Amino acid sequence: MSHEMLVREIGSSGVQASAIGLGTWAIGGWMWGGTDEAKSIAAIQASIDEGISLIDTAPAYGQGVAEAIVGKAIKGRRDKVVLATKCGLVWHTTRGNHFFDYDGRPVHRYLGADSIVHEIEQSLKRLGTDTIDHYITHWQDSTTPIAETMEALSKLKAQGKIRSIGASNLSISDLESYVSVGGLDAIQEEYSMVKRDIETTLLPIARDNSISTLSYSSLALGLLSGKIGADRVFSGDDQRKDNPRFSKANREKVARLMDDIAPLAEAHGATPAQLVIAWTIQQPGITFALCGARNPEQARENAGAGRIRLSKAETETISEAAKRHLADLDA
Repeated sequence: MSHEMLVREIGSSGVQASAIGLGTWAIGGWMWGGTDEAKSIAAIQASIDEGISLIDTAPAYGQGVAEAIVGKAIKGRRDKVVLATKCGLVWHTTRGNHFFDYDGRPVHRYLGADSIVHEIEQSLKRLGTDTIDHYITHWQDSTTPIAETMEALSKLKAQGKIRSIGASNLSISDLESYVSVGGLDAIQEEYSMVKRDIETTLLPIARDNSISTLSYSSLALGLLSGKIGADRVFSGDDQRKDNPRFSKANREKVARLMDDIAPLAEAHGATPAQLVIAWTIQQPGITFALCGARNPEQARENAGAGRIRLSKAETETISEAAKRHLADLDA
């Protein structure tokens, strides 16, 4: 049953990457109850061994922690990796918009040209590389014209420091501005079976302009992994602790969905979570699905989803099951 890992192009950049990507927010520890470096490195290396080439990180994940861990993990394997990182959440300047405080230190959304030039050098250093395959504006900054930001990114591309350009956490008008300036290869947005609003807002614009979409939280912070039971307790700074989406009632609905698709998963020799990820990358306009992994087992499971080929009928069966069980999911 096992096929090759599905590979797709990022926009029209010529950069090809696995349709399943590894997201490393949890690896930074921030908002996920801490990090375990050795386990994280093992998770990244297992992902690469299993054919996941796309690895997505950001300076903001633990203020450099995730990037540094990714840098250690890809040493000697850089040629097997399509490396994505981000800019625009900064703590070296207070320009732009104040966003939040991290350990008492203010973090601002700022995408001025001078700041991007500073940020890329820091990221290259932490990641131990001289080029970033996909460079993404992490959050948008209303104080800087998108044209100025894109000019800075285009210069980095001309210098060979980056190979493609992305933008994340966009409004419709943000995306329209990027489109009018030109040069954008991909957007990165939250999208999953329980959060589908971009289907009617951003995806049509992206598709019309040959812009790829990387979905993050594809398993809805683990809610759709099929592994978070109704009795699971979240502790510390784990963002899921007070998240209404993780209510007991919601977890019970998800459990019913997992039971419902279990026979189809079995037919593919897959887990329900793998089926959910495979479904995600079959949705119109979703090019890549980023999935977190904090240990090699999770990494291998995510990668397996990229080797499943769902028929149109199977994709529809899963969609109907999702509609049945998740339609009235709270928050």
